[in-house]
Amino acid sequence: SDLPIVIQGETGSGKEGTARTIHAWSGRKGPFVALNCAALPEALAEGELFGYRKGAFTGADRANPGFLRAAQGGTLFLDEIVELSLPIQAKLLRAVEEREVIPLGESTPTGIDVRLLAATQTPLRQAVAEKRFRGDLLARLEGLTVEVPPLRERVEETPSLFSKIIEQNRGPAAPPRLDPLLIERLCAHSWPFNVRELTL
Repeated sequence: SDLPIVIQGETGSGKEGTARTIHAWSGRKGPFVALNCAALPEALAEGELFGYRKGAFTGADRANPGFLRAAQGGTLFLDEIVELSLPIQAKLLRAVEEREVIPLGESTPTGIDVRLLAATQTPLRQAVAEKRFRGDLLARLEGLTVEVPPLRERVEETPSLFSKIIEQNRGPAAPPRLDPLLIERLCAHSWPFNVRELTL
């Protein structure tokens, strides 16, 4: 499917893992590209998203396709999308509607075939009400909203997740048997940072 999806959940609850699984199930042949919007400096956001040609600005000593073109034929995962500034949201809306981007320093648009998955801790409708997110962009992105519940609400998964993490870190060696008291303590913990805390 090419349906755009909003993935909502607390920090560390597994939103990127959910996005990777959606991409794997989609059958899209292109890459999965993840972008942490919260870590994207506002001054660089336009060039990083839409790309730029060599010499487009001071310091642009090579061309950059941008994240949208880097995900051509695949999926672009926009983590914490609400952190994008309103002007960048407006440009992203146009790219989504027109299915094309105009890199900085270029005048000719380039077509894109990208599926968008957007993640957020804050419900996007709440961000729209607070005027931090564009309602028209939400309308384009919200083909479906997937809620990833916090780990404390899926306690039954904790022992198997913990075993999987140990298995991945031990390599080919047989994983140790989990003591029942340890399992009980794992299930009783509130996991405020969710799966991210479990992997520490």
